[in-house]
Amino acid sequence: MSVTSADTPGSVEIVLVKAGRKKISYPAELLADDGTRVVVRAPWAGDTARDFGFVRFEKGDVFTEYYWRDRWYAVKEVRDSAGVRKGWYCDITRPATVSGGRLVVEDLDLDLWRSADGVDVLRLDEDEFAESGLAATDPAAAAAAEKALNELEHLAREGGFEALLA
Repeated sequence: MSVTSADTPGSVEIVLVKAGRKKISYPAELLADDGTRVVVRAPWAGDTARDFGFVRFEKGDVFTEYYWRDRWYAVKEVRDSAGVRKGWYCDITRPATVSGGRLVVEDLDLDLWRSADGVDVLRLDEDEFAESGLAATDPAAAAAAEKALNELEHLAREGGFEALLA
C-alpha cells in the first residue's frame, strides 16, 4: 500500500499480538507508507494513565509510530498534549504486516526507552523475554529480537533516532 495511492485509507487499525493473541488494537491516522516503512499517528490508546516510573503515558499524549516490514522493531515518538516530546518507546516485534486496513505486529517482549533529552536509555522487559521461551521455540526469531534491541540501543546512545525516522 502506498500513501500516494488513490485507494489508500486515511486510517489504519494497529493490532498488537502477543503470544498468539491480540493484546490491543486501536485506530491510527496513516501518515505515510512507502512499501517498507509505515508511519501512523494515534492518541494514547490506554483507558487510564500508565506510569512506568521513567515516563507516564496519559490522555492527550500523541504517538507517532514507525513500523517496518523488514525490521524487527517499531519506534514510537511520544509527545504530551502540548506537543512537548517525552521520548521514544521502542517495541521489539516481528516485521509488520499490512493488509485490509490493518497493521499487525507481534510483540516479542523486549522494549527500549529513550528520554527526549537522551539522558535515559533503558532496556526493558528482558526478564519477560527470557521467560517467553522464544529462544527455545524459535531461536532465529530470538536472535533477531536481541539484535534489534542492540541496534536500537546503539542508535539511542549515539545521537538518537532522528536519522532513522527522517
